[in-house]
Amino acid sequence: MALTITIIGAGPLGRWLAQEAARAGYNVFLEDVMPHNLQHAQEALRAALGPDALSTVVFSSTIEEAVRSADLAIDCVPDELESKLEILWLLDRMAPPRTVFATPTTRLSISDLAACTYRPDKVVGMAVEAASLVAGVGPEILLRTTAGTSAGSVALVDEFWRSLKFNPSFLLEGK
Repeated sequence: MALTITIIGAGPLGRWLAQEAARAGYNVFLEDVMPHNLQHAQEALRAALGPDALSTVVFSSTIEEAVRSADLAIDCVPDELESKLEILWLLDRMAPPRTVFATPTTRLSISDLAACTYRPDKVVGMAVEAASLVAGVGPEILLRTTAGTSAGSVALVDEFWRSLKFNPSFLLEGK
């Protein structure tokens, strides 16, 4: 059974992640509160994937619908403390207990962000710049964990990035 990946935010990074996750065979939910962002994403993904591959992508205007069956939820909100705290708060309350959260950040502490959830063991940081990912710069990606991050969470995020043809490396925050 294919895993379900939820991507919050249909901007350039969210669209790219949805496209690559669909190509890798995942079931994808792409959420954005702005209808025009979802419409633009749908058009871009239809052009990139074709109608058949697009059948594995669901476009959603609510976080609740998008995370209902998520195994991995990736937020693509601005790398600002208030934005990250708000989205993690929403995801934490709406996603099933098994859901792992991955958050792109180059500036914020994963330990601090994880501590603001009821599942700090399921929060992984991704030290990536959206523009470099979308531009295809890689294939290295740095994933940031904490001493409390579960092995299962690490394995899930590692598997996801490897399926997208990246070579993840992990940095234990605080070391």
